[in-house]
Amino acid sequence: MAGVPPLPPPLLALLLGALLGLCGLPLPWSVLSILPLSAVLAYAASARTTEGVPGRLFWSGVGYFTVHLWWLTAFLGKLFSFPPAGVLAFALFILEGIFLAVMAYPLARLVRSPVARVWALAGGWVVLEWTRFLGPLSFPWPTLGYTLLPTPAIQIADLGGVLLGSVLVAGTAAALAGVTLQGWGRGRPVLLAAVCWTAALAYGLTRTAGEGPEQPMLVLRTDFDSFGRATGSLTPEEQLQVQREASARRIPGEVLVWSETALTAPATEALLPDFPGPGISGLGVPPTQSEKQQNTAVSINADGQVTARNRKAKLVPFGEYFILYDSILRPAYGLIENAIGFRLPAVEPARSIAPLALNGVQYGAYICYDSVFPWVARSLTRQGAQLLVNPSNDGWYSGWGVQQHFMMGRVRAIENRRWLVRSVNKGVAGAVNDLGQPVDVISSGDTTQALSVRPRLLSGRTLFNRLGDWPALLLALGMIGYGVRVDRREGR
Repeated sequence: MAGVPPLPPPLLALLLGALLGLCGLPLPWSVLSILPLSAVLAYAASARTTEGVPGRLFWSGVGYFTVHLWWLTAFLGKLFSFPPAGVLAFALFILEGIFLAVMAYPLARLVRSPVARVWALAGGWVVLEWTRFLGPLSFPWPTLGYTLLPTPAIQIADLGGVLLGSVLVAGTAAALAGVTLQGWGRGRPVLLAAVCWTAALAYGLTRTAGEGPEQPMLVLRTDFDSFGRATGSLTPEEQLQVQREASARRIPGEVLVWSETALTAPATEALLPDFPGPGISGLGVPPTQSEKQQNTAVSINADGQVTARNRKAKLVPFGEYFILYDSILRPAYGLIENAIGFRLPAVEPARSIAPLALNGVQYGAYICYDSVFPWVARSLTRQGAQLLVNPSNDGWYSGWGVQQHFMMGRVRAIENRRWLVRSVNKGVAGAVNDLGQPVDVISSGDTTQALSVRPRLLSGRTLFNRLGDWPALLLALGMIGYGVRVDRREGR
């Protein structure tokens, strides 16, 4: 409108990022994230200076992560029993914005044309998502590929993982951004994107559920206060009694599944008679003088004997892994421990993982946060896991975080074409088939509940299981290369 001053670039970039967040999981229209992403890319790429590109992407990133992860503010307020403490989550939102800016700066110097920058930034965005799977502070929460979950196109995850979905989303957004910047003279990439979408949807619509023998199971959804468990006001004995009572409805032949740290015992304990086996359970191992605390999953036979165990493969940053805890940051952590009323858990991560063998079946058991890392389930199925089992604890969080965790875990079933069974404290418990579709689930309730499920034991290996993220990474690098080519062509 005439006479209306334009919004300052940081504010407009922030709003575009927030709109992108409002199109993410767990909202049913998450696939529409392509549209605000195209606006984010076009606005960043059209900055007049090289420094303006990472600046605009920084503010868009802050808006995006703030909306997508807003539930963290409520968690921090509850953790410190002081709601304003939720503002601490903005440190993460700002850090993620910085990561986007750092990714964008060299690409903005590499190519100068706005259209070329759009493609380079789209490819760089996917590569940055891949790096969020790496290192001790990895946090791959808002990955673009998950926004395909409401559509059949998500089935391409068995070809290249969730990152292949990110390539489809980012590539389509870049094609639309090119049209926004230079009109339909740049329409050819849009046609190519339409072909890719047609192929992805056709592939998804033609996938059928795998055939295999049923494995009857009984999964528990508990309703324990996670903070009470941490402070000791809710004792292991009280939890055990509730879980045993809920498990009494099991029928012969069902394998029982309990949630993360549903049991507590020393690492040397080979007999757990309190667990009504056979089944799989999360097991918390208290720290000793020589070893840190352990978070494990164990298989237990009908005699109460532990037949196999896995430690948690990926620790939650600043939840189970605390950088510089025993050195210069120790005083700061001490203040936090005094505020929350319990010692921060220093957990020992897994050195290796393998399927849990129980009564001739190989179970790919991984714990809670492991479910958002594709390589964990992929490693287990590569070793012969016939069924994925995910003991979890979502009692720390509420709102979007709980649903996002469950939805991301569903994609592990698609990537590896295995059924997924989930027992959880709060959150969503039940079974998901090898198409990523919930079959029988419990998502709410104020009491501990038990649910009988009938997952199928499957075998075989997907393309993703064989090649991992390489197809998606090569395509992401190809988008950057295409941006370089466009820039050189326009330079001539």
